[in-house]
Amino acid sequence: MGSGQVTNWQGKRVTVAGLGVSGVPAAKVLHARGAHVTVVNDGADERARAQAADLEALGVTVRLGDGASLPEGTELIVTAPGWRPDKPLFTAAAEAGVPVWGDVELAWRLRGPDAAPWLAVTGTNGKTTTVQMLASILTAAGLRTAAVGNIGVSLLDAVLGDEPYDVLAVELSSYQLHWAPSVRAHSAAVLNLAPDHLDWHGSMEAYARDKGRIYEGNRVACVYNVADKATEDLVREADVEEGCRAVGFTLGTPAPSQLGVVDGVLVDRAFVEDRHTSAQELAEVSDVNPPAPHNIANALAAAALARAFGVPATAVRDGLRAFRPDAHRIAHVADVDGVAYVDDSKATNTHAAEASLAAYEPIVWIAGGLAKGATFDELVARSARRLRGVVLIGADRALIREALARHAPEVPVVDVDRTDTGAMLQAVREARRLAEPGDTVLLAPACASMDMFTNYNQRGDAFAEAVRELGA
Repeated sequence: MGSGQVTNWQGKRVTVAGLGVSGVPAAKVLHARGAHVTVVNDGADERARAQAADLEALGVTVRLGDGASLPEGTELIVTAPGWRPDKPLFTAAAEAGVPVWGDVELAWRLRGPDAAPWLAVTGTNGKTTTVQMLASILTAAGLRTAAVGNIGVSLLDAVLGDEPYDVLAVELSSYQLHWAPSVRAHSAAVLNLAPDHLDWHGSMEAYARDKGRIYEGNRVACVYNVADKATEDLVREADVEEGCRAVGFTLGTPAPSQLGVVDGVLVDRAFVEDRHTSAQELAEVSDVNPPAPHNIANALAAAALARAFGVPATAVRDGLRAFRPDAHRIAHVADVDGVAYVDDSKATNTHAAEASLAAYEPIVWIAGGLAKGATFDELVARSARRLRGVVLIGADRALIREALARHAPEVPVVDVDRTDTGAMLQAVREARRLAEPGDTVLLAPACASMDMFTNYNQRGDAFAEAVRELGA
């Protein structure tokens, strides 16, 4: 199983690791192509049993509650992206010389000869927003495209469906990149790098290395963040096609081969005839929704990838104007008594929360949840001067409280120590008490939500509901 397309799957013995959103379509696709497919899955809950029954009806073998041992005769493993590299199954595969692909690698290998090129995006934060902005810009240019990958639309569906795309906007997580050794994008961007998923990757170096795989074999542009040197280092280390360029994006004035901001205008000094003497205006900062600093950076990265694909400046402007962010991403909920209430429940790590806090001043900050091993000193030290007050919720709130005591001792802190459904309403009421007209009450938890909520969506919904109750 070399690095090219695999055309004949007939009789190949493939083990699919994990059911879930990627495993089931992978098993079905491979079975339909004549492979002998065995699915192994750690869990055997109700959902897994239903998925197993569906696959077994097609003639796929499923082993529930047994994800550790390598089925005899396996020639290839296709894994769900979340399966950790240190699992016994992969150790056994390495010893037996069996290659391991993720669903992204499988999609790449199954593309047809005239497949749409990929414009790929990764980074610790901002991936989904950037990919959706990119798809909006490409659509405004009249191109047939879709936002796919780690954001809902399966890459397998996109590459095997009947829809003929001109180009795909692809979000790739570090997990997906780890298992995708032969993916080669037209152009790609790493938005930023901050410690995340280190329990999965084993170290920051391994995490960065997996992110950096997105640049391998790029044809036209490797887009990096001028403010985040680690992203530029990854470009330097990448093995790209001859003629591929490094293109930076910055919130400041762009140098040649960069996109940036001048007097409230997004400008391009990379994809112009003479990048030393000329610049192309792309859009106003006010065309970016919302115009928070980290979101302007997302817009510049999306614009860089679109321009690398030859999209005109007018399409960048029109695409950014048409873009609407997903729920729970710095979403303005309401103004109550002159105070703005903003839901950024999606800020589930410190890096995302810091970007969110940088967009407002003064702030009453609602934070806390599951820390997942994170530390909060740097976040609090950098954001302290913006804080009017803090309301803490969730299992690991003491970690944030201790960081506040060290770096912002004068900021009043309210500790909400209940975890029932009324906790968010109490938090919002406490925030209202601390806030003054002109302030922003910001839910940017810097933590995961699963201690109190099903997911960050439910947490954001609870916040919005509590704010509406205040307004009423």
